[in-house]
Amino acid sequence: MQVEIWSDVVCPWCYVGKRRFERALARFPQRAEVEVLWRSFELDPSAPRRRREPAVERLAAKYGMSLGQARASNARLEALGAAEGLTLDFEATQSGNTFDAHRLLHLARARGMQGALQERLFRGYFSEGAPIGEAETLARLATEAGLDEAETRAVLASDAYVEEVRADEEQAAAYGITGVPFFVLDRRYGVSGAQSPDLFLQALERAWADAHPAPGLRAVSGDEGPSCSDEACAL
Repeated sequence: MQVEIWSDVVCPWCYVGKRRFERALARFPQRAEVEVLWRSFELDPSAPRRRREPAVERLAAKYGMSLGQARASNARLEALGAAEGLTLDFEATQSGNTFDAHRLLHLARARGMQGALQERLFRGYFSEGAPIGEAETLARLATEAGLDEAETRAVLASDAYVEEVRADEEQAAAYGITGVPFFVLDRRYGVSGAQSPDLFLQALERAWADAHPAPGLRAVSGDEGPSCSDEACAL
């Protein structure tokens, strides 16, 4: 079974959703048969390589909050993250354009390291204050996740994986995805947002059951026609 996750590396709910999904997957008996793919979604494609204004000021401006309200909102999300075992430090985050991060995630997929890089990018941005749009930062985080440094830098210096990122974004638009995280199971079921582990587990079980029906015949119609259950057949 394949699970595709549309996400952005500067999305806190994507980080929380990742942990919740992982908790559900750990309880799923067929977890070894599940392939997880991370798909590209840019929350702000027009973002500069590095933003200079603090995150709390951007939040306040975006939602018309006071700085105090924005700090309180961030504190609530930090506490929610802590409950999932995550360190979210919004005071330290250094946001920026994430297109290159998504290109590296496609490189990591080709090298079988996508999950490791996704985790390292989340941790670098939310927990360590890494400027996520800068090439040097990305090269360091990718190398720490296990990718070859020379290949990583070559990708960053080129236009490699641009088409793959665009294809993910086009598929998201075709699905009607307007926010992340968004989970697609076997291209049949969609789960929007950082849902509870129980809901993710239910989605996994349903998708698996659909792809692996129980042995036996399925009725052509819902009603039972005339039949015999023993030698005495009534009219």
